Amino acid sequence: MQDFKSFSEVIKNLKSEDFDSTALELFRFQASENQIYKKYLEARHIKVEDVNQLEDIPFLPIRFFKDHPIVSGDLTQYPDFFSSSGTTGMITSKHYFWSESWYLNHAQSIFEKEYGGLSNFHVLALLPAYLERKGSSLVSMANFFIEQSGSEHSGFYLYNQDELLDKLRLLQHSPKKVLLLGVTFALLDLAESEKEFPTMENLIVMETGGMKGRRKEMIREEVHEILKPYFGVKTIHSEYGMTELMSQAYSKGEGKYTLPTTMRVMLRDVNDPYSWSTKSQGGINVIDLANFHSCAFLETQDLGSFDEHGYLQVLGRFDNSEIRGCNLLVQ
Repeated sequence: MQDFKSFSEVIKNLKSEDFDSTALELFRFQASENQIYKKYLEARHIKVEDVNQLEDIPFLPIRFFKDHPIVSGDLTQYPDFFSSSGTTGMITSKHYFWSESWYLNHAQSIFEKEYGGLSNFHVLALLPAYLERKGSSLVSMANFFIEQSGSEHSGFYLYNQDELLDKLRLLQHSPKKVLLLGVTFALLDLAESEKEFPTMENLIVMETGGMKGRRKEMIREEVHEILKPYFGVKTIHSEYGMTELMSQAYSKGEGKYTLPTTMRVMLRDVNDPYSWSTKSQGGINVIDLANFHSCAFLETQDLGSFDEHGYLQVLGRFDNSEIRGCNLLVQ
């Protein structure tokens, strides 16, 4: 556990120029202490001493979280886990955590660097499906944000659209900003309800992705073009996170994400997962240094690209991958 506390302090105070050296140090630690990752490296005949730069690091396929406890050290050190949503019949991922409070404070730090203090917000979380099951990291984060906002008006909403609209009307002239954090299908349901929405200049609408099998999958642009006129906003914000990660990225519009200091995305060749992409897009490999307790080097099933300004754009999913319930729109 001492290593976790040590890494947590390093991550908390991480500077961007120290990312590479910290990632390589963490790789050596996990190559030794994470038994699943260690076996994966052995199966690929990777020698730890030959890994001297980020491009040399092997990335663990994210599906391993469905079948194995991905932990560094002894599993008994871990009090609980987050689980992915999935749809009926799907095997869900489990991400064991060493400290839920550390995760929540880390999530708050990332959010506030992008948006300012949570005390300046009323947080309204429209998260049906997630609230109906146990173990959602998104619900845990939203609940913490609600608490940290200190607003008596902050809270969760399930399918009670009228109650949510009444609350928004009450807050439409509040000096605080209103964050409406919603799963995509629920935001679309509200937008297509034809119920009158109040005019609000202090509103941020943030979608977390996810249709949960409730609606057909839609590309991001199509979703946002439905949501923007109904909510009366110029842009729809987005959160990119997943059960298997401890960090989140945020987009303030057009699906262009700013990565936090603890995350790095590298694009792999879509036909060869062991090679880096030479094109403008590829499979998303994520280094999340906040995963110091599990595995920080993950090969996701997402497709992405970087625009000319360095913003990450999430394009969708590989055709043969399962649809993740909580963060992505499929293109």
